[in-house]
Amino acid sequence: MEKFDELDRKILQSLQVDSAVGVVELGDRVGLSHNACWRRIRRLQQAGIIVSQVSLVDRKAVGLPVTAFVFVRTSQHDDKWLETFSTGISEIPEVVEFHRLSGELDYVLKMHVRDIEDYDRVYKKLIRIAPLGDVSSSFSMEEIKYTTALPV
Repeated sequence: MEKFDELDRKILQSLQVDSAVGVVELGDRVGLSHNACWRRIRRLQQAGIIVSQVSLVDRKAVGLPVTAFVFVRTSQHDDKWLETFSTGISEIPEVVEFHRLSGELDYVLKMHVRDIEDYDRVYKKLIRIAPLGDVSSSFSMEEIKYTTALPV
């Protein structure tokens, strides 16, 4: 994007807090007419800076109070293995984040489940996807900070 200025930052900050805000109210918040504000939002979308507008759901309210972080090590690092593993992980809805890491561990998955029995059910799916060297998990005892907002 050619131009990314302070007004764009204000728009992004506001939309990250409440993406359902109307363009008129958003324009008032950042000091733009609604037409100018709408054009900036559209430009941010076309540039791929705004990638999606979603509603965040309270995981506890929908019966998914347990957060597990699953750490995976593997001795296989070829493209075919990674494609198989990535495809399999993408088909497990409880996995909400999946990262390839540098360092001693190869992958970390973040998942939300109902309870330990539910975790075990998902774990059994996970270990059938592809050969894994080691799988260990840690359960979140307390969520101290959670945000989806980026510091723009």
